[in-house]
Amino acid sequence: MGLDIRWPIGLMFTLIGALLVFTGATQGTDPRSLGINIDLIWGVVLLIFGVLMLLGAIAGKRQGPK
Repeated sequence: MGLDIRWPIGLMFTLIGALLVFTGATQGTDPRSLGINIDLIWGVVLLIFGVLMLLGAIAGKRQGPK
């Protein structure tokens, strides 16, 4: 099989992370959340994880299967 599981995982987390970053950046903070924008924080975390997965998939593609 030629499917690397890092591609769909990376795409999914990158998309969800980008949506959360957009939501957190446009809506601001809730007064009940002590001034912490949790959507923005978790969006950045998911975005970084997704990009790392995609970079791992690209690096694996360059090396070839083992």
